[in-house]
Amino acid sequence: MTQPAFVLVRPQMGENIGAAARAMLNFGLEQMRIVAPRDGWPNQSAIAMASGAGRLLDEAQLHPDLADAIADRTFVFATTARSRDLAKPIFSPEEAMAETARRIAAGERVAVLFGAERAGLENEDIVKANAIVSVPVNPEFPSLNLAQCVLLMGYEWRRATTKVTPFELELAGGEMASQIEVEKLAAHYESRLDVAGFYFPEAKGEGMKRTMRNLWSRMPMTRADVQMLHGVLRQMVRWKERGD
Repeated sequence: MTQPAFVLVRPQMGENIGAAARAMLNFGLEQMRIVAPRDGWPNQSAIAMASGAGRLLDEAQLHPDLADAIADRTFVFATTARSRDLAKPIFSPEEAMAETARRIAAGERVAVLFGAERAGLENEDIVKANAIVSVPVNPEFPSLNLAQCVLLMGYEWRRATTKVTPFELELAGGEMASQIEVEKLAAHYESRLDVAGFYFPEAKGEGMKRTMRNLWSRMPMTRADVQMLHGVLRQMVRWKERGD
């Protein structure tokens, strides 16, 4: 799938451009466009900050103004955390990148605009966009660093275009314990605790046993975990018997 172009409009600090490049490459985005950078281009501070993403800066397009940067685009998003006196569709970052993926799949060319560090995008920039992306930030502190905003949008692009596993349990090469293995562990502890007089008073014994068995069933144990817990109990029993 083709990608959206991320357009940095009048960025001020080379370090932020470099950090934005790193954020883009983190999520597989490689189309950066830079509009009238304050400190000129190329910028050594940007190159130093980009670290392993220097290739992206080498291939970045430099434009004299925003109109030139988005001339070949068919749909443009403008990122802003502030309300504007402009009637435009407003998207969340998640939905904006999902919409971007849909439009690109249909053959469109999409750009996402990011404003300068000091004040973000100006109204003159936003009127050139088809829609706004509004980040749900703290209204008492709405300012996002340029690279942070790029990272956020890059993450949502990745989520919209890549299958993401919502949860995964890493077994480190092991296997999950079977029900019979957990049952034997429970029985082992129950028998030894019974001998030790743990289930006291007797009237509460059955309830205590149920609680402990419920504890074992709630724990996502591997076979190695079960074997270790058997070993812990055996060693404690041996130590107690030697002490007697």
